[in-house]
Amino acid sequence: MDCKNISCWFISYLAFLTLFSKDLVSSFPSGNNYHGYNNGHGYGLTSNLDYRFYDRSCPRLQMIVKSGVWRAFKDDSRIAASLLRLHFHDCFVNGCDGSILLNDSEAFKGEKNARPNRNSVRGFEVIEDIKSDIESSCPLTVSCADIVALAAREAVVLTGGPFWPVPLGRRDSLTASEQAANTNLPSPFEPLENITAKFVTLGLDLKDVVVLSGAHTIGFAQCFVIKHRLFNFKGSGQPDPNLAASSSLLSKLKDTCPNVDSSDSKLAALDPASSVKFDNAYYVNLMNNIGLLDSDQTLMSDPTAAALVKSYSENPYLFSRDFAVSMVKMGNVGVMTGSDGVIRAKCGFPG
Repeated sequence: MDCKNISCWFISYLAFLTLFSKDLVSSFPSGNNYHGYNNGHGYGLTSNLDYRFYDRSCPRLQMIVKSGVWRAFKDDSRIAASLLRLHFHDCFVNGCDGSILLNDSEAFKGEKNARPNRNSVRGFEVIEDIKSDIESSCPLTVSCADIVALAAREAVVLTGGPFWPVPLGRRDSLTASEQAANTNLPSPFEPLENITAKFVTLGLDLKDVVVLSGAHTIGFAQCFVIKHRLFNFKGSGQPDPNLAASSSLLSKLKDTCPNVDSSDSKLAALDPASSVKFDNAYYVNLMNNIGLLDSDQTLMSDPTAAALVKSYSENPYLFSRDFAVSMVKMGNVGVMTGSDGVIRAKCGFPG
């Protein structure tokens, strides 16, 4: 099927899911609870989340989230990548606890204005709108952290990516940390060794780095993170030879991100061929040495990572399966359950 629009991609995806679902479900733990481990840092995985946590207390939850993401996507196709990134950036700072949603207060400086998030992370109003709809049906029942996790899944499905069952029951944090966000979030300028170390601290591994980096198959990057590769790679005064080898791509990127300060906040598609279609083209780009970010192309510098990139570039089914599994794994990092944390009435405020 030659799909030209998102509706076609979605129909094609549903057909794919029929074949995919049996094998995907077998990749996840059986029963209601997700059984994992704690790595001694207060992070790691938890055994207290339940796939059916809200079945009785808020049976319409997943439909409400799906509808909210769809409404937002109709008005702004970029929001899918933004909601997925919101979940990543939440989980990497003190666990998947909704802390990224909190506004600054007298008690703390939150994560929204940390260097990796400032004028970059989006989707707060979408989560707040979904939360408001949920509060109308199920007051003080569903955590903002769970909404973020579900919205990320719906964003991926909506753009043609895999479905995965999301274990639920997270509680919300009462605080947030700008300093932790500045320290814990991987940077697009970091070497692979540093990025992997940040993943390992959370109980993730190199395979998760490669798989979750595949989220860059959708979305955009601000020009300031790639301009050095276009005009002055490693102080040479010349573009990165890898990008220069693709003259049409380099020309397009230079048009999008001219070498002036005023272009820093302009946007370049992370996957120029299909910026709103969740597919394995990201890995094909890496095999052709045209990954947009330093942190993308550096995956090819490690033999193990490069072998995974090659596999995913050749097998979109394998990427979809592994991405779904890694998303569940990441979504269980450092969660609070039971009597820990709270259920926030509004996601931007701890009370």
